[in-house]
Amino acid sequence: MKQVGKKPEAFKAKVFKALSDPARLEIVELLKEGGKYVSDIVKRTGVVQPAVSRHLKILKECGMVEESKVGNKRLYKVTDPRIFKVINSLDTNLMDSLKKHVLERMV
Repeated sequence: MKQVGKKPEAFKAKVFKALSDPARLEIVELLKEGGKYVSDIVKRTGVVQPAVSRHLKILKECGMVEESKVGNKRLYKVTDPRIFKVINSLDTNLMDSLKKHVLERMV
């Protein structure tokens, strides 16, 4: 297993890469309400089950979500609610500012 922590920048990049997919962001936001079963995530997001499972695996590998078995189902929840502060830090003001800089470079 790869050692985590040798290069904090590499792990940070892995976390941001995991959050870079719109479906994964939607899943994490859905888990803000509390733990959800895969079937619930499929119904709420409209993403097919194999893709939801793949997204959850990526989020789990980054330590953002954890799973527990309940009978033959798996319940997923966010491991640390501080991840929502990271996500919410990209608010509309920051996005508008970034877009402005991109547009200025194009002109």
